[in-house]
Amino acid sequence: MKTSEKIKKYLGENQQASVNELVDFLRISRVAVSKQLSNLLAQDEIAKIGKPPVVFYLLKEQEISQGDTFEIDKNVKKIIEENFLFITPNGQRREGLDGFQHWCVRTKQSIEKVAPEYVETLKKYNSFKERGLIDGMDKFSSTFKELGLDKIFYLDFYSIERFGKTRLGQILLYAKQSQSKNLMRELSDDIKPRIDEMIKKYKIDGIGFIPPTVKREVQFMRELEKNLKEKLRRVSIVKVKSEIMVPQKTLTKLNDRIENARNTIIVDERGSFENILLIDDAVGSGATLNETALQIKQKKIAKNVIGLAITGSFKGFDVISEV
Repeated sequence: MKTSEKIKKYLGENQQASVNELVDFLRISRVAVSKQLSNLLAQDEIAKIGKPPVVFYLLKEQEISQGDTFEIDKNVKKIIEENFLFITPNGQRREGLDGFQHWCVRTKQSIEKVAPEYVETLKKYNSFKERGLIDGMDKFSSTFKELGLDKIFYLDFYSIERFGKTRLGQILLYAKQSQSKNLMRELSDDIKPRIDEMIKKYKIDGIGFIPPTVKREVQFMRELEKNLKEKLRRVSIVKVKSEIMVPQKTLTKLNDRIENARNTIIVDERGSFENILLIDDAVGSGATLNETALQIKQKKIAKNVIGLAITGSFKGFDVISEV
């Protein structure tokens, strides 16, 4: 039996293995094992998880036999290739048609039947976009008695019916949950052109980033601010520490969220601006953005405050608890 076949057989019987484990099993050099693993990775027969020095190898999940025979309209394929992303439970990134096929296999659905339905659903949600932005003012107007924001936009919805989290929603979620600076940089690069366009269109002269409410070693909003490299004056916004920190996402009532934002987010700014852009990652209720904007207006720091969320909820009052 070839060495590569022995490796695959071992992974099939043991689920995953490290290089050292395979060296002991095969009784060959570490260099030889690494070369075999590199070849199998290149042939897409195995996958690896973890980061050096802790890396494990496993068999690539098999696709269904219809994978090479299904027929999909070329325009449907194009839309799926450009929009679909699926992160598997073991952390593999599957994109485009490959990811869609993989998702269909896992959910036991026919790719030929579901592909056109995905495209139609995507069109429904994309109809809310104009020049890459979703206007959220109707939602905010119906949610809050007093508005601090003059405009509010989302770059995308966090999730869509039946198909779950959008591409942007997934990258945002896993960038934060996995503390991956690479994913944070990828997301920043993706959204920067639309942010730059907003800054130009609305003559923004000040930019503020909603501070994080959950303690993490790598804070997404700080990485976003650093990666965007916007040459604008920063609006000083701080999160006040209390005896017990209560994250917004743990609160399910709108009034509780408003109270939390009102008393823990402080706009500590002495300067004045014409038009401020406030950026947040994911907007469920929108309480934090709106309360921050209200403070800016009450303190006469700016004439206009425009909010921007990377992702937002399609519903009215909602709680996005994952991000």
